[in-house]
Amino acid sequence: MTAPAPAQRRRWLVWGASLLLAACAQPPRTLPEGNDTWRGRLALQVDDNSAQSFSAAFELQGDPSRGALTVFNPLGNVLARLTWQPGKAVLDDGKVQRQSASLAALTRELTGSELPVMALFEWLHGRETRIAGWHADLSALDSGRIVATRLQPLPRAVLRIVLEP
Repeated sequence: MTAPAPAQRRRWLVWGASLLLAACAQPPRTLPEGNDTWRGRLALQVDDNSAQSFSAAFELQGDPSRGALTVFNPLGNVLARLTWQPGKAVLDDGKVQRQSASLAALTRELTGSELPVMALFEWLHGRETRIAGWHADLSALDSGRIVATRLQPLPRAVLRIVLEP
């Protein structure tokens, strides 16, 4: 068996590189009209013995009473979608759908820690809403950044949000 010619090897390399680049391309995401919608990246670092962290691209839609939080992996595929309405929250990871009356419980299941979803809407609107145990730094909101720190209950957690322009 003979080795492929250099030109044929280059064609195979170009073809393989094209496939890899196509796999990394993120499909455009369509957003419903008329809703408050934010996109970007979020990172949650919990200061405990396991040093757990969560990071993902996200879309947040709606308001504190009805909405959806969708998180994406680096390739743009949906990791999970969390939806809520009065008295009901649903976490769908594509394999299993879990329901709860507690949005906080499902955010803990999704990220490893409870997220202040209700206050997050206020913070994204630039309103310094206080929520027990959390402190939000909105000083960089004009550049699309929010840092919120949970001081109580322990362990301490830091939520960083970077919005897409």
